[in-house]
Amino acid sequence: MKPMVDEIDRVLARHYGFTEAELDFILNYDIKYRLGRDTETEDE
Repeated sequence: MKPMVDEIDRVLARHYGFTEAELDFILNYDIKYRLGRDTETEDE
């Protein structure tokens, strides 16, 4: 799911004119908050 969310973020970053640093911050923001789950305890 993260690759799909990252691609959406890249498209939105281009649309809104974000800098590379801003996009990097968004892409690396804590996954627990971005994806709405605790990925450390989830078994896949």
